[in-house]
Amino acid sequence: MESRELWKLFPAGLREKTAELGEELEYVQEIRLRVGAPVLAKMYGRERVLGGGSVSSREEIRDFVESVSRHSLYAHEEEIRQGFFTVQGGHRIGIAGKTVVEEGRIRTIKCISSVNIRLAHQVKGCALPVFPWLFEKKQLCSTLILSPPCCGKTTLLRDCIRLLSEGGMNVGVVDERSEIGACYQGIAQNDLGPRTDILDCCPKTVGMMMLIRTMAPQVVAVDEIGGEEDRRALEMVMKCGCRILATAHASSMEDMRQRPGLSAMLENQLFERYLVLGQGEQLGQVTGIYDKDGRNVVDDRDIVYDERGIMNSRRRMDA
Repeated sequence: MESRELWKLFPAGLREKTAELGEELEYVQEIRLRVGAPVLAKMYGRERVLGGGSVSSREEIRDFVESVSRHSLYAHEEEIRQGFFTVQGGHRIGIAGKTVVEEGRIRTIKCISSVNIRLAHQVKGCALPVFPWLFEKKQLCSTLILSPPCCGKTTLLRDCIRLLSEGGMNVGVVDERSEIGACYQGIAQNDLGPRTDILDCCPKTVGMMMLIRTMAPQVVAVDEIGGEEDRRALEMVMKCGCRILATAHASSMEDMRQRPGLSAMLENQLFERYLVLGQGEQLGQVTGIYDKDGRNVVDDRDIVYDERGIMNSRRRMDA
């Protein structure tokens, strides 16, 4: 389901408020609805108020959730416990409201007051300029992609997975929050390549070893690591001979060193490559590529941006 098809499921009032986007809907990253607040769209890294600033009612939000779930919200019960559900096309609907807790666990969320519509956009080819830097002597390096939130790290990870899979490697993906494959009923809506196996909505630390035991991947990919438990699980995966592709929240190598879980990974040289993305003019702009010791391995002559802001690399795959 493309963004335009999802838009057709919006209730009439919300369609009217978002109609002004027109063809720009395809470039929207997220649309936020809050009771008593205007509709906000995020695109091109900026926020835009829609509908002339008219506010959303609880009824509008309820009608939206019912419509996009095709009046089968109960079918998404397991996902809703995590605060979101995914619809066909890979679009993720994040929700907030009153939680119902039983025996210390969230059973469901009701009285929904906020919705975050994260529109799925796959950018095929975005990893091509940095892809050669993931290899050393023709061997894939275990790689960690670092960036602040909403700077394109998952988009870059997704395309790296696709390129490796299309290139002949078996890739196992543990997609804890359905952001990499954007699965709908267990099937990835994003193209992750022909040799990729995915565990959707599965805890990373459990899923990584499960994939190794059952699917024999050469590469394991996960999103948003950071804790001590993640570090131990990654070490186990590497002892099994697998390479790792992962992402984490950090704005720089120095920022990584200030985060206890991540700094331990750097000290133990868990990764051989670090790609750092910044908040530049272009989403996903690479600001540095580092080796296992945290030393920058590129300079201004290695990666350049053309007049459209598209990154190009002078490194070749046989390096």
